[in-house]
Formats: sequence, structure tokens, C-alpha cells
Amino acid sequence: MDCIELKYGCNPNQQMASISMHEGKLPLTVLNGKVGYINLLDALNGWQLVNSLSKATGLASAASFKHVSPAGAAVGLPLNEGERLMYFISEKTTLSELATAYVRARGADRMSSFGDFISLSGECDLSTAQIIKSEVSDGVIAPSYSKEALEVLKKKKGGSYTILQIDPAYEPPLLEERSVFGITFKQMRNTQVLDRSVLTPIVTINTTLSAEAQLDLLVALNTLKYTQSNSVCYAKRGQTIGVGAGQQSRIHCTRLAGDKADLWHLRQSESVLSLPFLPQLSRNDKDNAVELFLRSEMQQCQRFLSREVQPLHEDVKRAFLSEVHNVSLASDAFFPFRDNIDRAFQSGVSYIVQSGGSLRDDEVIQACDAYGMVMITNGIRLFHH
Repeated sequence: MDCIELKYGCNPNQQMASISMHEGKLPLTVLNGKVGYINLLDALNGWQLVNSLSKATGLASAASFKHVSPAGAAVGLPLNEGERLMYFISEKTTLSELATAYVRARGADRMSSFGDFISLSGECDLSTAQIIKSEVSDGVIAPSYSKEALEVLKKKKGGSYTILQIDPAYEPPLLEERSVFGITFKQMRNTQVLDRSVLTPIVTINTTLSAEAQLDLLVALNTLKYTQSNSVCYAKRGQTIGVGAGQQSRIHCTRLAGDKADLWHLRQSESVLSLPFLPQLSRNDKDNAVELFLRSEMQQCQRFLSREVQPLHEDVKRAFLSEVHNVSLASDAFFPFRDNIDRAFQSGVSYIVQSGGSLRDDEVIQACDAYGMVMITNGIRLFHH
């Protein structure tokens, strides 16, 4: 039996932790560090996400995972000037497509991504490794690494950074199983392909679905497939901008993800981009300062700034967010009430994909029509536990 011993299980008191396969060889190789139980759950979910997203879009993909849900996922669309500023990427820094994908995935929710596990759809190149080097992260999984990238990553965390290589040709068995409380569960694994073919039928009066919206909906759907349910995902410009995961109520998912999407947009406001950070401030401290500023916690925020600044008032925030449009949203199951649509509209959502099948589908569709949204009900549920 092929086996890899782990540091411990979910918690330090849970010893005798390992991963193994009854038949065949593990598709994983530990190139550096000692991998943990939760790290592997993040790595294997993340790899499936970026692999499926890359195949669905034809673009390099990356994900930033924390506690078995993505903090962010993205494809490698080039950054505009505002995105470079909000992600702390110098104009002098040249990014590969894969590096751009990770910058976007990490930038989706930088607070949640602190100490993430990274998943990459293609070979980790030097450009991507240099971005990873500057972030606080537990490890990375990719199908391969360039020699230069591996040299950079092996020096991270004093040489203990976890580096995993996955066999991209590996296909797991159709039947999967897990043990809970000594009881074995079996089911067919979720083989649903989420490409442009699932963006149908459109059930609203407005049927105009741009190529940009299609890409964003695919990013959101593929992200939800590997997000703990219930879950809702907002996406824009080829990346997630708000993930609401593991909530018992769908409206709570929509609110949580919407609040994160609002913060993502507000981070592009001139008030944030012009914050006078103290010299030599780390990226993590800058993240903290921005978060505190946007939440109007000025006393704590001021510790990171070189001069006093005025808070961003709520009416200014609302005015800024009222100009946000063309956000895409996906849900891992149907919307039971129209309140989800009302909340989504507040965050600039113009395009929605969900399974449909609620007793109140008509009310939900009517709400979309009232806001001029495009909605797809594709009949696909994406619960993940």
C-alpha cells in the first residue's frame, strides 16, 4: 500500500495520520516540507478546481484555499492599473499568465488568504514562484515546477515550505468513499463538467450574455463545485470577488459573499489606493490597514499610516457601490426566496446562474426581470461536503 505519513490529523492530538491508496501509486509527490492533513484537503480540492477551470476556459488558473474552501480562484486575465495597485504589484513586475491568475486568486480576499494553500493549473514558473515568495502561505500544489521556481520555493519558510507535485494524468475511481464515525460512505464522485454548455437555459426577459459574463460565471461555478455548502460566489474580471461558504441559510451565503464583493470594489476607490502607508510596511499590514479603513475603525487603522486620514463615510461608500455593474453570481443550489436577488442587486450583480427548482422560481425570475438581470437555471446542484 502506497502511503505518506502526515504531521498529525485535523488537530495535534489526532495522531497516526496518513494518506494512502489501496491499489496503485499515489499521484502525489512531496518535493519539500512535511505536509499536513488539512493542507492535503486544501491541495486536492484546489487542484481539482484549477484543473477543471483551466479546461473550461482555456486559461491558466489558480486558487487560494483555506480550511477546505477557496478564499479566491481566478484565471490569468491581465491586470489593469487599478488592480495592480490594489494587489500591490509594481508596474515594473512582469507577470506570467499563471502568476497573474494567482495574484487575482490571492487578491480576491487577501485577509482570508493569509496562510493559504495554493493550487496552480500548470507548471509553476519563476514569475509565479516570486509572487508566492512574497506572500504568507503554507504550501503549493502544481503538476510541475521549473528548476528556477523550485529553487525559490525551497527557500521559503526557512526551507520548510510544503511543495507538492500532482500527476496531471491521474483520474480517480468513479466510486469514492469516506469514513465518518466508523461508518463508510460511498457515492459516485461528482463528474459534472462546468463549461459554457451549462450556461443554459436563460429564463429571464434579458437574454444578453456577454463573453466576459460567461467567463465570470464559469469561474464562479467551478469555484462552487469545490466550496463547502451552502455556498454562493460573486465573480468579475475572471476571478472570484466574494465567496460565501458553509452557511446554513442561502441568504446568509449571499450576504456574506456580497459583503466581500463590496469590499473588493471599495478597495479600488481612490480613497483606498491613496492611503499613506508607513514606509516599509509589509503587505499583510497594508491588508490590515485597508480592512480597518473600510470598516471605519480609524483608531486602529491610523497605526499603519504616516498621517491622519478621514474615514470613508457610509454615504460615500454607497455612492461608489451604486456605480458597480456587470457582476456575475453563481449559487450551488436554487434560491428559495427573492431576497437573494434583492441582496445581489445591491452588489451590482447583472448575471446569475443557479439550479432552479424552487417552489418560488417564478418570484425569483420576476425579481431578476425587475432589475434587468440575466438568469440561467441549468438544473445542476453543486453541493460539496
